[in-house]
Amino acid sequence: MRRAWAQLAVSTAAVLGWAGTAVACAPSHVVGPGETLFSIAEEQLGDLSRWSLIFYNNPDIQGGSLLELPVGTVLAIPCPDATASTPVAKPEPVVVPETFTPDPTPLLQDEAELRLITASNYAPFTDLDWPGQGMLTELVNAALEETPNPLTYSITWENDWSKHLFPMLDSKEFDMGFPWYKPDCAGNPTHERCANFHFSEPLVDLVILLFSRSDALLPFESDADLMGKTLCRPAGYFTHDLDRADRQWLSQGLITLAQPDSPDACFEMLMAGEVDAVALNEFLGVQKMFELGLTDKVAPLSRPLSVEGLHVLISKKHWRGTAHLYRFNAGLAKLKQTDRYNEIVSRHLALFWDQIKQ
Repeated sequence: MRRAWAQLAVSTAAVLGWAGTAVACAPSHVVGPGETLFSIAEEQLGDLSRWSLIFYNNPDIQGGSLLELPVGTVLAIPCPDATASTPVAKPEPVVVPETFTPDPTPLLQDEAELRLITASNYAPFTDLDWPGQGMLTELVNAALEETPNPLTYSITWENDWSKHLFPMLDSKEFDMGFPWYKPDCAGNPTHERCANFHFSEPLVDLVILLFSRSDALLPFESDADLMGKTLCRPAGYFTHDLDRADRQWLSQGLITLAQPDSPDACFEMLMAGEVDAVALNEFLGVQKMFELGLTDKVAPLSRPLSVEGLHVLISKKHWRGTAHLYRFNAGLAKLKQTDRYNEIVSRHLALFWDQIKQ
């Protein structure tokens, strides 16, 4: 079991061409003792890097540990051919259709009962230039269709994220905004977001990874391995995962956090030996590795630093806030029990990884 998270990082292996041996992919898999998402991906899909495909196709396990899955959990496996039952030497690559057809949005209208606010330039999650305007945009559309007594809604794109919470949502100019990380509200209820906003259940959970130099991989078997190390995360990005109640790395001075202006600057510091690792979500981190030409010099560590949800939020001042939140959560819960949720997520993931390789 230790082999999976002692290896080089999992998320780039498929795009770099690493693959396992023969596989016999089945549409579902019952978790056995000692199995992890990594070992299951290697067994079922022939490539441990494809763990994220299983993770995002099974919303019930999101928010938990990738390394310790409850024995008996039934996982949906996104086989290249769901009907395949015979072993193959290597799974066929995911083929992205030339025509990417987003879900229809019958309730999306200019003059609507619900007004939502989001921003672009956050592919594959929310982006005006991404098919369907992003994975999370499609999930929000689909969840709203599944709500009890569905309401019409509009989506406004404001690319200055700093305006969304205050004043736009706080003043109720808009009813709901997405996507937002949720701080540790139990440990820090006075946090600005916790004190002023309600959070939906997570649309998806993002895996936060550490990216280290390939020629000097940072050991990360447990939190103790990071004591005294210097991590990098750009200024303005959340830090609550580094200082949650069971860590307190920042408040206790157990690690040093460098916060330059951009992810690019973090990777520059990593290559210069000024930091030990860069802490980013897997999508952004891998994207930057390719953009900066670092795929042979940097690798993500396979042990997650944290798992963070992306949520819809609404102001606590909103007179119908709890009603809207209940409605949305009910629709999202219903959506997550359908094949439609998995189809949307798989389609966007396949497109993201395909574009990364180009």
